[in-house]
Amino acid sequence: MSEDLAAHPGARMPHAEFVAMVALLMALNAMSIDVILPALQQMGESLMVADENTRQLPITAYIAFFGLSQIVYGTISDHFGRRPVLLAGLAIYVISSFGAALAGDFTTLLVMRAIQGIGAGATRVIAISVVRDTYGGRKMASVMSLAMMVFMAVPIIAPIGGQGILLFADWRAILAVIALFGLVMTVWCYLRLPETLADENRRPLKTGPVLDAFRIVVTNSVASGYAIGSGLVFGCMLGFLNSAQQIYQQTYGIGALFPLVFSISAVFIAIGSFTNSRLVERLGMRLLSHGALVVFTAMSALLCVISVIDQGHVPLWIFFSCTLVTFSTLAFMGTNFNALALDPLGHVAGTASSVVSSLQTILGGVLGAIIGLAYDGTVFPLTLGFVILSLFSFSIIIMTERNRLFGRLDSKLAHPLPPVEGP
Repeated sequence: MSEDLAAHPGARMPHAEFVAMVALLMALNAMSIDVILPALQQMGESLMVADENTRQLPITAYIAFFGLSQIVYGTISDHFGRRPVLLAGLAIYVISSFGAALAGDFTTLLVMRAIQGIGAGATRVIAISVVRDTYGGRKMASVMSLAMMVFMAVPIIAPIGGQGILLFADWRAILAVIALFGLVMTVWCYLRLPETLADENRRPLKTGPVLDAFRIVVTNSVASGYAIGSGLVFGCMLGFLNSAQQIYQQTYGIGALFPLVFSISAVFIAIGSFTNSRLVERLGMRLLSHGALVVFTAMSALLCVISVIDQGHVPLWIFFSCTLVTFSTLAFMGTNFNALALDPLGHVAGTASSVVSSLQTILGGVLGAIIGLAYDGTVFPLTLGFVILSLFSFSIIIMTERNRLFGRLDSKLAHPLPPVEGP
């Protein structure tokens, strides 16, 4: 495969443009979550939602349906091709984003955010599929690494951008900006992205492959163990996402500094992702991910104990320092757990990838919502949730590895996997 994409129609896409397009398609999902975090409470006030915890639901609705939609996109795009499915998903995303911006009540907002998540599911699945269609081996790994560098910048700058918009407009403007970004991506992909799925590789549209992939994932102890373990850890991150604004602005009273503090957490995930990419080939996925889970569990337990002693009112510098350490470990777990889940499923890698990703997102979304809704003005519900989920994850990984951690060698994957999404 060449460094430039095949012509469509008669044009060639430079390598740098292709990498940028893939990265921004993947980043669109992270932006859809992170950019509205500073506006959640304003949304609730505007739409007359009295309960502050209920105001977290625009995040939960988006994530839940984003996870559900990924189950089918892989199979659909294997039949119809990448372009039409991606463009349809982007169209759904843009229309629902404008709908959310114009929502007159909270129920309508939640429905539009759910539909928005359905549309965004196509961008994640198709972006990875396009890379796999176009490149192979080390070149594919290089493309994914470069895309990840751009992707990881979004959780850092999106909350700051959302807070900046609120200085001049209300929460509706943030959703309008998201819609415009989706519209730009739609036009760009329509004009420049060729169909990357070769005709000979198209598959019949059947429900069988999806159901079969579910069966294979569920009955394979390694795949199901790491998928569930990853979903539990993802639930910790989503629990933090749901309640982060309330914790930092209400519990700790940092006000407009929230986006900056939040972005620092994303920086540590980015550093962790970069470090993992440099160490994983030498040390292996198991050593890095199992070690990270031990650190995550220990730090969560420490933070929970301090929270109990201080009756939920942990000093800001202790809370912030501990969460920076825990979030840096997420980068080592997310990507490697996902890789280990898919490692034994090479014969159904495409569909299985969609199934595993969907299971992780749905499980994490439900558990994250429970943690977020338990917010009581202190950090205790969050720290308790971290401990419970990390201990369950640790137990499942131990059972999956049959009581052996760290030492088992893992195989080298033929394909790179999507990076863990930052907060």
